[in-house]
Amino acid sequence: MHFLKKNKLNTVTITYWFLLIYIIAALLWWFIALTNQINAMADMRIAELNKDEINYTQKVEQILSIQKRKTTQYIGEGITFLVIILIGAVFIYRATRKQIKFGQQQQNFMMAVTHELKTPIAITQLNLETIQKRKLNELQQYKLITNTLFEVNRLNNLCNNILWAAQLEAGNYYTKNEEINLSDIVLGCIEEFKTRFSNRTINLNFTDNIYINSDVLMMQILVNNLLENAIKYSAEHSIINIDLIKDANKIKLLVKDNGIGISDEEKINIFEKFYRSGNEFTRTTKGTGLGLYLCNKIVKKHNGKIVVLNNHPTGSIFTVTLNAI
Repeated sequence: MHFLKKNKLNTVTITYWFLLIYIIAALLWWFIALTNQINAMADMRIAELNKDEINYTQKVEQILSIQKRKTTQYIGEGITFLVIILIGAVFIYRATRKQIKFGQQQQNFMMAVTHELKTPIAITQLNLETIQKRKLNELQQYKLITNTLFEVNRLNNLCNNILWAAQLEAGNYYTKNEEINLSDIVLGCIEEFKTRFSNRTINLNFTDNIYINSDVLMMQILVNNLLENAIKYSAEHSIINIDLIKDANKIKLLVKDNGIGISDEEKINIFEKFYRSGNEFTRTTKGTGLGLYLCNKIVKKHNGKIVVLNNHPTGSIFTVTLNAI
């Protein structure tokens, strides 16, 4: 299927260039034909003149002047048409390629979200059926219930991301901005992730009582997606470091991992909707391509800035800068 998608893009590109070359060739043919016609008419008019006339030279000059003026007019019109055609061609080419790639990303998203939805539902169903059909001791029940809650949280986060992406894109979500304690929100998100991923080490370096004018749910989604991204793309034994600091009237949230890192080429695209490196058939990490897109949308909604830098020796550092109260 990946080959078919690439082949479709190649077909569109070849067709586009063929039509563009044909249009430019037709424009050149039109210019040459008109130029030949002007020259022929000028020669014919000069041939009709009587060389013995007193003002013969003056009439020839008038005919040549008209010929030159017409040629200049057609050159100007031709250049204008050529510029308009090229500008329109570039716009259409970029828009078409963007639409095809976006369609491919949407298809990848549908395959990814189908898998992401089916997995927690299947695990939850299996756990509940096990509790229902078998007599388990208290410890076994606790493990199954904990695992079920973990999968339900995954499902809830996925649904929240999809709904928020749709609402933010359509502009239908109205934030309830109020003075909130960002330090408490970050601490709460980290505690939840430590419970969900008990084998991971998450270190927090933060200042108490950092306040921001924002929406609680928005900030939770922002922090959760950055943490989930760091966990997904780093090894189980690696450490994730979170820094929350206030510098003058700016708040900085840094999420550092020692994972696989992000190439310079991909850093431009990672905040795009549905974007994920590779494809759904070779990718091993879970996700839908909405997490970082939502982070970028939320940060921009707060007139802030989010950037990704290389961590050393490996990994990435996501830095969010927001305005403090």
